[in-house]
Parts: sequence; structure tokens; C-alpha cells
Amino acid sequence: MAVTLINPFEVPEGREEEALKEWEAAAKHLRKQPGFISTKLHEAVAPGAKFHFINVAEWESPEAFEAAVSNPEFRALTRSIVKNFPHHPALYRIIRR
Repeated sequence: MAVTLINPFEVPEGREEEALKEWEAAAKHLRKQPGFISTKLHEAVAPGAKFHFINVAEWESPEAFEAAVSNPEFRALTRSIVKNFPHHPALYRIIRR
């Protein structure tokens, strides 16, 4: 069962480039993992939005996603983004079209 990761990031004003660098490094790693399908990073256009960036990614299964993010290499790579940019990841499935 394919799933969609929706992961909104809180990014303090002036730290957008830092957050983008962190996201790019994580995305580069995840693109190579089994079960990865795609990812797109969205940027808020409304001033003052709580979540400046929202990542939307597709995975072949919840198990593939969990294996990828529990990998020690990924955890080490994302230590800084976890510490500096609060985020709220969750997996979703499509129930209506």
C-alpha cells in the first residue's frame, strides 16, 4: 500500500537557506532508499504561515518509509534539522479521489 508523507517544517525567518540545505541533504539520501517514489518541497506564499516549508513524499509502503528513516546514517544526517527546525511528519493514505 503506497503512502504519502506530509511533513510541515517550522522555519524561523532568516533561516530558510539553512533549512533548505538540511532538507536537500536528507532528500538526497532518501531518494536512494528502497521504496522511495518521489518528494516535493512546498514553500508557503502567505506571510506569517506557521509552516514555511511542507515536504510531501510518496513511499511504496509504511514499512519502506520506516526502514529509511530509522537507518542510523539517516538519523546522523538529520540530527541538525531535527534540533533546529521543528517538524511534524505523518504518513497518510488516499481514501477519496
